[in-house]
Amino acid sequence: MTGQTVKLDDLPIGRFHIKVAGLTFGAHFTDGYILGLIGIAFTLINPQMQLSPFWQGLIGSSALIGLFLGSLFFGWVSDRVGRQKIFLVSFILITLASAAQFFVESALQLFICRVLIGIGLGGDYSVGHAMLAEFSPRRHRGVLLGSFSVVWTFGYVAATFVGTAMLPLGDDAWRWMLASAALPAALILIARIGTPESPRWLMQKGRTQEARAIVCKHLGAHVVLDEAPSLAQQSGFKALFSHQYRRRTAFNCLFFICIVMPYFAIYTFLPTILQSMDLAQGLGTEMMLNALLIIGALLGIYCTIRFTRRGFLISSFLILCTSLFLLTLLPSSMAWAMVAVFGLFTLMLSAVSNLVGVYPAESFPTEVRACGIGLATAASRLGSAISTFLLPVSVAGIGLNPTMAILAGVLLLGALVSIAWAPETKALSLDDACRSDAADQPAIPSQPLRASPEAV
Repeated sequence: MTGQTVKLDDLPIGRFHIKVAGLTFGAHFTDGYILGLIGIAFTLINPQMQLSPFWQGLIGSSALIGLFLGSLFFGWVSDRVGRQKIFLVSFILITLASAAQFFVESALQLFICRVLIGIGLGGDYSVGHAMLAEFSPRRHRGVLLGSFSVVWTFGYVAATFVGTAMLPLGDDAWRWMLASAALPAALILIARIGTPESPRWLMQKGRTQEARAIVCKHLGAHVVLDEAPSLAQQSGFKALFSHQYRRRTAFNCLFFICIVMPYFAIYTFLPTILQSMDLAQGLGTEMMLNALLIIGALLGIYCTIRFTRRGFLISSFLILCTSLFLLTLLPSSMAWAMVAVFGLFTLMLSAVSNLVGVYPAESFPTEVRACGIGLATAASRLGSAISTFLLPVSVAGIGLNPTMAILAGVLLLGALVSIAWAPETKALSLDDACRSDAADQPAIPSQPLRASPEAV
């Protein structure tokens, strides 16, 4: 490589990329673990605290409410003060609030602890996605960003096994379950000490020498970082809602919402839903669906590599909407068919969730990237918090099947939004991906799930 220079976007993946990815993935494992545990913990918290459907929904959605607040605030702050500071502060908050769950004495105290956890996770989502996107080479960016969903799923499934193993500890086992999240959070916090600032952010702030020093130290003296001009004519939330980016902002918020609303509503209360559908055969069905979540997340990585972003998203929404609506029509006597359709729904929902880590990071320029990711994440968590809060209330009021039909309608909306506005950002440099527009795409692709040229 002597005498030759390589752009940051064109690098092969190296040890430093893996390190940054690993440190960023830690937040998603912890998020999945925290949200996965609450469903099992509810089986002990409910009889002990005599929770009403209102408090069940509020506690179930509490971390998501915090994610909404943290994503908005820390995303905005990160575009001003840098990625690295929030990268550490977020996990200090997560660690302390997770440990504090052990000592709560009321539903309100538990709600507050989990809101604080969510605030930390929301900040980390905004910063982590932005930082990894800004370090990643374009050829590997989709896989690295899409892997967030895989790691989240492993955390969620790990929570199922840990929570089940802790059940014999007695009536207060839920305290140990929820507080156990402090352990991975503390380990991630320690590992993150010394993480460098994003050189792209430094360049946008005019701190060129610092940016080049970081690139030279961690990626090599032969690596160059283009001094890309500012793409946003304004800054902060004002830029996101400007004529330049408002359609991109609307798409990222809406498609994200339409994926996570059914995901969190259904899987937060999965044991209860399976009981209502007469599919709770011990832990067999639940464990099978958890296994499909992992398989689906890995399938999503393959689809992210193989197919266009736009085609993968549209096709997935159509399959999800059809399968969930079909689930509401099947009679309980056809248990095998219900399990099969539920399995397909689980597989595809987990697979397409890979794109929630990819699209927002590729949609906005560096000066508003964390803010854009934060807004999309905040919108999605607000939507999922609402659906998680309303699910037990809705099931008690109108029944399970009508509630599932409403969630199928949410997925149909996601398909329509994606057909209208989804851009194609694959295989582009990070700045070019921010310029790509859905207007360049056909309104309805003749083959939604099509392979991208570079995959053939």
